[in-house]
Amino acid sequence: MAEALLITGTVGVGKTSVADAAGDVLIDAGVPHAVIDVDWLRRAWPAPPGDPFNGALTMRNLRPVAANFLAAGAQRLVLAGVIESRAERAGYAEALGVPLTVCRLHAALPEVRKRLSVRHANDPESLDWHLERAGELAPILAAARVEDYAVDAGAGSPAQVAALVVKGWGV
Repeated sequence: MAEALLITGTVGVGKTSVADAAGDVLIDAGVPHAVIDVDWLRRAWPAPPGDPFNGALTMRNLRPVAANFLAAGAQRLVLAGVIESRAERAGYAEALGVPLTVCRLHAALPEVRKRLSVRHANDPESLDWHLERAGELAPILAAARVEDYAVDAGAGSPAQVAALVVKGWGV
C-alpha cells in the first residue's frame, strides 16, 4: 500500500535537502517513490487575499501530482513543506489520498540563521524575510505538534539526517 511522508520544519532547517536525500535512501532500498517540493506547487504571484502562502493552490496542484506519481508506480511519496496546523495536515492527507506520516525537522535557531545566510547571501531582502520567518515559524510548529516524530536536522549531513527520517518512517 502506498504511503506519504511530509517533512516539515521552519524555513532553512533543511526540508528540501533532506527530502532529496530521502529519495536516495529509498533508491538504495529499491523502493519506488517520488519526491515533491511543495513550494513549487504554490509558487505563483500574487497570492490571493487571505491566503498569503497559496494554500488553496497548493492543494489543487498536489491532488493530481500525487495521483500521477502513484499511477506511475510510486509506493512512497516524500514531500518537503511547511504545515502549521492539524487542519492543514488533514488537508494534505485528503489531497494525497494515502496514509500520511509527518516528520518535523528541528535545529537550533542560530544554525538555521547560519544556513539561511548562506542560502540568501546575494539577496538581502529575501534573507531578512527568511530570518524573520524562521524565528516566527519555529515556535508555531513546536506548539502545533502536527508531527508523528521529530528529527534533529543538526544530526549530520542531509544524507545522515535523511537516513534517520526514513528509519523513523519505518521503511
